Amino acid sequence: MAAPSPGPREVGADPREDRRRRGCGAGAGLSSPLRAVRTHPHPCPGGVLHWAGTRTRPTREPQVLAPSPEAGRRVATSSSSRGGLLWRLRDKQPRLGLFEIGPGHELHRLTCMMQAGLWAATQVSIDYPLLGFELGTLAGPAFAWLRHSLGLAEKDYQASLGPGRPYLQFLGTSKSKASFFLSHDQRFFLKTQRHKEVRALLAHLPRYMQHLRRHPHSLLARLLGVHSLRVARGKKKYFIIMQSVFYPASHISERYDIKGCEVSRWVDPAPEGSPVILVLKDLNFQGKTIYLGPQRSWLLRQMELDTAFLRELNVLDYSLLVAFHCLHKDERGPGSSLVLRTARSVQGVQSQDEPGAQNRRLLPEAPNALHILDGPEQRYFLGLVDLATVYGLRKRLEYLWKTLRYPGRTFSTVSPGRYARRLYQWVEAHTE
Repeated sequence: MAAPSPGPREVGADPREDRRRRGCGAGAGLSSPLRAVRTHPHPCPGGVLHWAGTRTRPTREPQVLAPSPEAGRRVATSSSSRGGLLWRLRDKQPRLGLFEIGPGHELHRLTCMMQAGLWAATQVSIDYPLLGFELGTLAGPAFAWLRHSLGLAEKDYQASLGPGRPYLQFLGTSKSKASFFLSHDQRFFLKTQRHKEVRALLAHLPRYMQHLRRHPHSLLARLLGVHSLRVARGKKKYFIIMQSVFYPASHISERYDIKGCEVSRWVDPAPEGSPVILVLKDLNFQGKTIYLGPQRSWLLRQMELDTAFLRELNVLDYSLLVAFHCLHKDERGPGSSLVLRTARSVQGVQSQDEPGAQNRRLLPEAPNALHILDGPEQRYFLGLVDLATVYGLRKRLEYLWKTLRYPGRTFSTVSPGRYARRLYQWVEAHTE
């Protein structure tokens, strides 16, 4: 197994006090702005930009996109972020249970820095220095390839993640201490990670990329970036960026996080008429079936391939995300755009007689097609997420404790082989 890449070289910040007080500002209004330039024409491992202390000229490459004109206005330190409980959550997506992270939210400053840092990390040159924090990019070339393989333009990626509009807070039902965010267009999902989880992701990255090359229609979540963030001399925070499985979200009616077990797998649904839609769990799914028709055989084969791969990585506790979208009558049956599809892969158009070893399928003509599977009456969003929990000593001890604590019941902490087999069996039992 490949070893993790060495620690990242960070995107530096000017430490002077007169600038530190600006918090996560993007440097608007400086009388003599510094210019950051890329020291290599392509993303380099462990870093993208290096800050120079004097004026420098841009490299030969053209500028990808100018800094946001709103960066100086929107990326500002919140004076009320110390209020703790005095959050002001503005519900901008009432049907989805998403809340705009406004200036009064305790996570506002963190997300402002994430936006400003990601804006800089995807540019060739920038006219404004980042102030008061450092952002590092890990395994940059690998993730650049993954974005390219999805046909994702860097300008679109930057526009979704950079300053301009605040991130949305995702009200997850997970018991982890991670924070979850969505880009304002809900296209990208951001999650904070522990250092050991990041090490595991980077160690598995070469095999992850190889699996996606072999099986381009895999259900594995598409990781698009791994970054570190340090404020002043504080402790580093790590976060990942991935393509959201639940996109586009406008017509999704139900969402589930499935692990194939029963302990702690129930969520109290939102009251009837409530605008908030929660991500439910296994026990909430009882009595439901995923009707796929001819697509079922493809799904079972892909689940077999993907869970076997995760078993080989010695990981567990991943989830199968499932969402429902009821198709309108004019979207069903022969002649609809959802049935008469073109055969294509993430790299481009493919012939329909491609070798079956890669388990390709006909992708729908829709955004996020890799995570969409259409049945006769429902559109389903499916994806495997949370791929960084290794079955080490701590998890083995947790398994022994839960065996005594929950005799005769199923729980998430089991060996990777058993976990993979059980999740596959859940899909087999709940599809037709």
